[in-house]
Amino acid sequence: MQRLPDHLVDDAAPRAHWHNKVPEITIFFWVVKVLCTTVGESAADYINETLGFGLGPTTALMTVVLVVVLALQFRTRVYTPWVYWLTVVLVSVVGTLATDNLTDGLGVSLLVTTPVFAVLLAAVFAAWYRSEGTLSIHSIVTPRREAFYWLVVLVTFALGTAAGDLLVDRLSMSLLAAVAVYAAALALVFVVWRTRLVGPLTTFWVGYVLTRPLGGSTGDYLSGDKADGGAGLGTAVTTSAFLLCILATVAYLSASGRDRTPDPTIAG
Repeated sequence: MQRLPDHLVDDAAPRAHWHNKVPEITIFFWVVKVLCTTVGESAADYINETLGFGLGPTTALMTVVLVVVLALQFRTRVYTPWVYWLTVVLVSVVGTLATDNLTDGLGVSLLVTTPVFAVLLAAVFAAWYRSEGTLSIHSIVTPRREAFYWLVVLVTFALGTAAGDLLVDRLSMSLLAAVAVYAAALALVFVVWRTRLVGPLTTFWVGYVLTRPLGGSTGDYLSGDKADGGAGLGTAVTTSAFLLCILATVAYLSASGRDRTPDPTIAG
């Protein structure tokens, strides 16, 4: 999707000192994002179920790891691909576990968690805009904006998990059909963006939310038992394969700089 406009100039620092902390929105962004969401689903299931850690200990472990890596992300001064995408993977895992704890651990219905997370996401967006005057991801240049950004990302993963599980668990849709539904929904968002029926800011965040259930449903399908309509690869194989794809793509991006925001200190 195209670059989103910046609406607010940060008066606290000269523009020449700005360094955006997130990648440019290219095809690589969306590819790695979907890969991360698939890993988030399959890795959470692998640690929780296959390794037998249990839902509570898995959540505690992954939350601690996320906090450590998120602190590293905040300490970086510029967008660093491996740190950024490692953070996204861990947010994906923790966001998935947040929904799982509510539905599986506390028995809260997906019919409740899905709209609640949607309202929570809207509230975070409202607070972000009220505080910063913009929702553009091209001006994540202060700790406060970055905090809002990662909070939104976390809630989108929790919302996407709930929405994805809703189709399969409550509406009895097959795993492969769920993949097709969310792929079609994401394609529709792309068409709406290309035809300018809806602005780029809205279509970006809608697309961001939809990639979570798309990736999650893909992970469920690939790792699921054949008897349940899955491909039967298992969580270990699925997680490993997608992690390798993420590593290869991030290595390429680190070397090529294809998704870096141009340095504002370099004149055009």
